[in-house]
Amino acid sequence: MEDDRRVAAALSSALTRRGYQVEHAATVAAALAAAPCDLVLLDLTLPDGDGTDLCRELRRRSSQLGIIAVTARGEERDRVLGLRLGADDYVVKPFSMVELQARIEAVLRRAANAAPERHLIEAGAVRIDVAARTVTVDGRAVTLTRKEFDVLLSLARQPGVAVPRDRILLDAWGTTWTDRHTVEVHVGSLRGKLGDARLVETVRGVGYRLRDA
Repeated sequence: MEDDRRVAAALSSALTRRGYQVEHAATVAAALAAAPCDLVLLDLTLPDGDGTDLCRELRRRSSQLGIIAVTARGEERDRVLGLRLGADDYVVKPFSMVELQARIEAVLRRAANAAPERHLIEAGAVRIDVAARTVTVDGRAVTLTRKEFDVLLSLARQPGVAVPRDRILLDAWGTTWTDRHTVEVHVGSLRGKLGDARLVETVRGVGYRLRDA
């Protein structure tokens, strides 16, 4: 959420190039009506309301949502207020994309670690026992390496949904600085072991999706 459309367009473009799916909401009303997401970059100055009130409402709706306040308000009292209202982190303009991406990674990583993990996940023919770290396809046991399992689990947490490459890297490797070709290699190996390449679909320009039927 950013009130300056030029800044928002540049930021959205930069994040999209890094593999994130981005939706820009220029107002409080648009933000509250937006689809659920993993993380919000929140400008505290918006044309139809105060970002601090929006921050409070977003946190009330979800304890797992990542919120990073992105604003020109750099004074200590503003930073403290934002954090007390529920923001996970605070970035003061101007900032570099390197810094912002590092903060995004850290917040998403904390949110993933805090989220309760389902013991069993089923997506179509694929069944994953998270605790035992075992996988079956149509009842057939599949032996995966640790990273192959982590890649599959990243996709299986949102079956049928396109998962960005950076999200997969963050889930499986704990960072997005790893060569993205690494994801392609592991997905290729994973497809072979699952026995049906169609189970993991490529979503051009975004990442991959685990079929849910």
